Amino acid sequence: MQPKTTRLKTILKSFKDKKIIVVGDIMLDHFIKGSVSRISPEAPVPVVDVKKEFFVAGGAGNVAVNLAALEAKPVMISVVGSDLGGEMLKDFLRKRNVDVSAISEDLDRPTTQKIRVMAEQQQIVRFDRESKKIISPAIATSCMDSFEKAIQNAHGVILSDYGKGMLSDHNIEKIISLCRQKNIPVCVDPKIDNFKKYKNITCMTPNTKEAWEGVGQSPQAGEEAIERLGNKILKMLNADSILITRSSEGMSLFEKNANQPYTVRATAREVYDVTGAGDTVISVLTLALAAKASLKEAAVLANYAAGIVVEKSGTAVATRQEIEGVLP
Repeated sequence: MQPKTTRLKTILKSFKDKKIIVVGDIMLDHFIKGSVSRISPEAPVPVVDVKKEFFVAGGAGNVAVNLAALEAKPVMISVVGSDLGGEMLKDFLRKRNVDVSAISEDLDRPTTQKIRVMAEQQQIVRFDRESKKIISPAIATSCMDSFEKAIQNAHGVILSDYGKGMLSDHNIEKIISLCRQKNIPVCVDPKIDNFKKYKNITCMTPNTKEAWEGVGQSPQAGEEAIERLGNKILKMLNADSILITRSSEGMSLFEKNANQPYTVRATAREVYDVTGAGDTVISVLTLALAAKASLKEAAVLANYAAGIVVEKSGTAVATRQEIEGVLP
């Protein structure tokens, strides 16, 4: 049964000023856009006539930006290099009302950057500047000290894992343990390599591809297969819930001790760009749980928010007003 609209609106109003801690890998996304009309005389490669160039926060940084757009108070705990990219990234987040005081600088690693060269809507090449090694013990300790201070008055925690070394085994276990002690929801957007490390969480939000890869199985068709998959992950992680996002097929919510999954139908009228939709889902889901929504209510709101952002171009966000505007 669909939650009542009046109840969903009440939950949305409670998003304001909720303090949500985001722990994970942040990156600077650099876009260079233009057009191609000729091949270079120097080599058989296209020449891009640059028309537009801009920077946005990627990875866990986009989760924090989504939270800020929903009028929450995100606290970002992560690491950047001591370089221009790190300063630009912190400045970008700061201007969008993200608390960056707990972002550490590491002299031995670069700020993760993804540089994309686009001709019209076609990506021609991508340059990655990054380190995937686990952060040093000193940086890890500094991040955990920041986390222990921030959690004292936090309402929720998001672990956004992009496999760049921020979330070590020890930190994952300690963060989840602290959240459980304080009865604070902890939701995870997993990296496949670390999938099985996120035990005892409130919710994990893999897409269908990530879910199958996370259990080491080839994708299978049909609702029965999805049901077996969700229940397997639920049991494997001893999680309170698993929310599998299924693109045009909506979402499937698996809850501990529930007899069957709860299906949320997709709401997007036209899918323009799915970039960053997962960040929107986990942001709205966690905020709703922080506002004492049920898992079903949280999933429904997250689904409406995802329907909004996939109708927008590029890495987009949804506001509380936009979500309220699409409620039936």
